[in-house]
Amino acid sequence: MAARIDHLVTSGTFALDGGEWDVDNNVWIVGDDTEAIVIDAAHDATAIEDALNGRTLRAIVCTHAHNDHIDAAPALADATGAPILLHPDDLPLWKQTHPDRLPDGELTDGQELEVAGTTLEVLHTPGHAPGAVCLYAPGHATVFTGDTLFQGGPGATGRSFSHFPTIVASIRDRLLALPPETTVRTGHGDSTTIGAEAPHLDEWIARGH
Repeated sequence: MAARIDHLVTSGTFALDGGEWDVDNNVWIVGDDTEAIVIDAAHDATAIEDALNGRTLRAIVCTHAHNDHIDAAPALADATGAPILLHPDDLPLWKQTHPDRLPDGELTDGQELEVAGTTLEVLHTPGHAPGAVCLYAPGHATVFTGDTLFQGGPGATGRSFSHFPTIVASIRDRLLALPPETTVRTGHGDSTTIGAEAPHLDEWIARGH
Protein backbone atom coordinates (compact mmCIF):
# COMPACT_ATOMS: atom_id res chain seq x y z
CA MET A 1 0.00 0.00 0.00
CA ALA A 2 1.38 3.38 -0.98
CA ALA A 3 2.29 5.86 1.71
CA ARG A 4 0.07 8.86 2.28
CA ILE A 5 0.43 12.15 4.11
CA ASP A 6 -1.95 12.84 6.98
CA HIS A 7 -2.27 16.28 8.58
CA LEU A 8 -3.18 17.22 12.13
CA VAL A 9 -3.32 20.71 13.69
CA THR A 10 -2.59 21.03 17.40
CA SER A 11 -2.66 24.14 19.56
CA GLY A 12 -0.51 25.32 22.42
CA THR A 13 2.12 27.85 23.44
CA PHE A 14 5.45 28.86 21.92
CA ALA A 15 7.90 30.14 24.52
CA LEU A 16 11.34 31.64 23.91
CA ASP A 17 13.44 34.49 25.28
CA GLY A 18 10.95 35.16 28.06
CA GLY A 19 7.91 35.58 25.78
CA GLU A 20 4.93 33.32 25.14
CA TRP A 21 2.60 33.16 22.15
CA ASP A 22 -0.46 31.02 21.38
CA VAL A 23 0.20 28.98 18.25
CA ASP A 24 -1.37 26.37 15.99
CA ASN A 25 1.11 23.78 14.71
CA ASN A 26 0.98 21.43 11.76
CA VAL A 27 1.76 17.82 12.61
CA TRP A 28 2.52 15.67 9.57
CA ILE A 29 2.19 11.88 9.52
CA VAL A 30 3.77 9.98 6.62
CA GLY A 31 2.95 6.30 6.25
CA ASP A 32 0.44 3.66 5.25
CA ASP A 33 -2.07 1.62 7.25
CA THR A 34 0.65 -0.27 9.14
CA GLU A 35 3.53 2.11 9.86
CA ALA A 36 4.26 5.82 9.96
CA ILE A 37 6.69 8.61 10.84
CA VAL A 38 5.52 11.71 12.72
CA ILE A 39 7.08 15.04 11.80
CA ASP A 40 6.97 17.47 14.76
CA ALA A 41 5.11 16.12 17.78
CA ALA A 42 3.46 19.37 18.83
CA HIS A 43 1.39 20.00 21.95
CA ASP A 44 -0.90 16.97 22.14
CA ALA A 45 0.57 13.46 22.26
CA THR A 46 -2.86 11.87 22.74
CA ALA A 47 -4.30 13.49 19.61
CA ILE A 48 -1.27 12.42 17.58
CA GLU A 49 -1.47 8.85 18.91
CA ASP A 50 -5.18 8.78 18.05
CA ALA A 51 -4.37 9.94 14.50
CA LEU A 52 -1.91 7.05 14.16
CA ASN A 53 -4.86 4.70 14.72
CA GLY A 54 -2.79 1.73 15.83
CA ARG A 55 -0.02 2.07 13.25
CA THR A 56 3.54 1.31 14.28
CA LEU A 57 5.37 4.59 14.75
CA ARG A 58 8.88 4.24 13.33
CA ALA A 59 10.22 7.63 14.39
CA ILE A 60 9.34 11.05 15.75
CA VAL A 61 11.28 13.49 13.60
CA CYS A 62 11.88 17.03 14.90
CA THR A 63 12.40 19.72 12.26
CA HIS A 64 13.91 21.85 15.05
CA ALA A 65 13.77 22.12 18.82
CA HIS A 66 11.58 25.12 19.54
CA ASN A 67 9.28 24.00 22.32
CA ASP A 68 6.09 24.15 20.25
CA HIS A 69 7.48 21.52 17.87
CA ILE A 70 8.82 19.10 20.51
CA ASP A 71 6.73 19.54 23.65
CA ALA A 72 4.72 16.35 23.06
CA ALA A 73 7.62 14.26 21.72
CA PRO A 74 8.64 12.49 24.95
CA ALA A 75 5.06 11.54 25.83
CA LEU A 76 4.46 10.24 22.30
CA ALA A 77 7.72 8.28 22.44
CA ASP A 78 6.76 6.77 25.78
CA ALA A 79 3.35 5.77 24.44
CA THR A 80 4.60 4.23 21.20
CA GLY A 81 8.21 3.20 21.77
CA ALA A 82 9.31 5.29 18.78
CA PRO A 83 12.69 7.05 18.85
CA ILE A 84 12.94 10.85 18.83
CA LEU A 85 15.33 12.14 16.14
CA LEU A 86 16.88 15.63 16.21
CA HIS A 87 19.81 17.37 14.56
CA PRO A 88 22.50 17.71 17.26
CA ASP A 89 22.99 21.43 16.62
CA ASP A 90 19.60 21.98 18.26
CA LEU A 91 20.41 20.20 21.52
CA PRO A 92 20.80 23.51 23.44
CA LEU A 93 17.25 24.46 22.43
CA TRP A 94 15.96 20.97 23.20
CA LYS A 95 17.36 21.11 26.72
CA GLN A 96 15.42 24.30 27.44
CA THR A 97 12.21 22.27 27.12
CA HIS A 98 13.32 18.78 28.12
CA PRO A 99 16.41 19.08 30.37
CA ASP A 100 16.05 15.55 31.70
CA ARG A 101 15.23 13.68 28.50
CA LEU A 102 17.57 13.62 25.50
CA PRO A 103 16.55 12.65 21.95
CA ASP A 104 17.17 9.03 21.00
CA GLY A 105 19.05 9.62 17.76
CA GLU A 106 20.60 12.23 15.50
CA LEU A 107 19.53 13.60 12.15
CA THR A 108 22.31 14.34 9.67
CA ASP A 109 22.34 16.14 6.35
CA GLY A 110 21.73 13.69 3.52
CA GLN A 111 20.37 10.99 5.82
CA GLU A 112 17.48 8.99 4.37
CA LEU A 113 14.54 7.81 6.46
CA GLU A 114 12.36 5.04 5.05
CA VAL A 115 8.71 4.40 5.88
CA ALA A 116 6.04 2.53 3.94
CA GLY A 117 8.16 2.50 0.80
CA THR A 118 8.71 6.26 0.93
CA THR A 119 12.09 7.95 1.35
CA LEU A 120 12.47 11.16 3.33
CA GLU A 121 15.81 12.91 2.76
CA VAL A 122 17.10 15.10 5.58
CA LEU A 123 18.21 18.57 4.45
CA HIS A 124 20.06 20.59 7.11
CA THR A 125 18.65 24.11 6.73
CA PRO A 126 19.92 26.26 9.63
CA GLY A 127 18.79 29.82 10.22
CA HIS A 128 15.52 29.66 12.12
CA ALA A 129 17.41 27.39 14.50
CA PRO A 130 20.96 25.98 14.24
CA GLY A 131 19.77 22.40 13.80
CA ALA A 132 16.73 23.07 11.66
CA VAL A 133 16.08 20.45 9.00
CA CYS A 134 13.63 19.94 6.17
CA LEU A 135 12.49 16.53 4.94
CA TYR A 136 12.25 16.02 1.19
CA ALA A 137 9.98 13.26 -0.11
CA PRO A 138 10.62 13.18 -3.88
CA GLY A 139 8.12 10.35 -4.36
CA HIS A 140 5.39 12.67 -3.12
CA ALA A 141 6.85 15.85 -4.68
CA THR A 142 6.78 17.29 -1.16
CA VAL A 143 9.15 18.95 1.29
CA PHE A 144 8.32 19.36 4.97
CA THR A 145 9.95 22.63 5.96
CA GLY A 146 9.12 23.10 9.64
CA ASP A 147 9.67 26.81 10.28
CA THR A 148 12.33 27.34 7.60
CA LEU A 149 10.04 28.31 4.72
CA PHE A 150 6.41 29.42 4.81
CA GLN A 151 3.88 30.70 2.33
CA GLY A 152 5.21 34.22 1.93
CA GLY A 153 8.77 33.86 3.10
CA PRO A 154 11.36 32.59 5.56
CA GLY A 155 10.70 31.65 9.16
CA ALA A 156 11.35 34.19 11.89
CA THR A 157 14.93 35.04 12.81
CA GLY A 158 14.41 37.76 15.42
CA ARG A 159 15.05 35.60 18.47
CA SER A 160 18.00 33.77 20.00
CA PHE A 161 19.66 30.91 18.09
CA SER A 162 18.46 32.37 14.74
CA HIS A 163 20.21 34.24 11.92
CA PHE A 164 18.61 35.85 8.87
CA PRO A 165 21.48 35.53 6.34
CA THR A 166 21.80 31.86 7.27
CA ILE A 167 18.13 31.05 6.70
CA VAL A 168 18.18 32.86 3.36
CA ALA A 169 21.21 30.83 2.30
CA SER A 170 19.51 27.61 3.41
CA ILE A 171 16.37 28.41 1.43
CA ARG A 172 18.28 29.56 -1.65
CA ASP A 173 20.77 26.69 -1.76
CA ARG A 174 18.74 23.75 -0.44
CA LEU A 175 15.03 24.42 -0.97
CA LEU A 176 14.78 26.58 -4.08
CA ALA A 177 16.95 23.99 -5.84
CA LEU A 178 14.06 21.51 -5.59
CA PRO A 179 11.62 21.14 -8.50
CA PRO A 180 9.21 24.10 -8.67
CA GLU A 181 6.16 21.85 -8.43
CA THR A 182 7.31 20.57 -5.02
CA THR A 183 4.64 21.14 -2.35
CA VAL A 184 5.94 22.93 0.75
CA ARG A 185 4.24 21.59 3.87
CA THR A 186 5.02 24.02 6.66
CA GLY A 187 5.16 23.97 10.45
CA HIS A 188 2.35 26.51 10.74
CA GLY A 189 -0.32 27.74 8.35
CA ASP A 190 -1.04 26.88 4.74
CA SER A 191 1.07 24.93 2.30
CA THR A 192 2.66 26.48 -0.78
CA THR A 193 5.04 25.37 -3.55
CA ILE A 194 8.70 25.97 -4.30
CA GLY A 195 7.69 27.60 -7.57
CA ALA A 196 5.38 30.06 -5.81
CA GLU A 197 8.05 31.16 -3.34
CA ALA A 198 11.20 31.18 -5.50
CA PRO A 199 10.52 34.50 -7.32
CA HIS A 200 10.42 36.38 -4.01
CA LEU A 201 13.95 35.63 -2.75
CA ASP A 202 15.34 39.08 -3.60
CA GLU A 203 12.31 40.70 -1.95
CA TRP A 204 12.95 38.77 1.28
CA ILE A 205 16.59 39.78 1.28
CA ALA A 206 15.63 43.42 0.78
CA ARG A 207 13.24 43.22 3.73
CA GLY A 208 16.03 41.77 5.81
CA HIS A 209 13.84 39.67 8.11
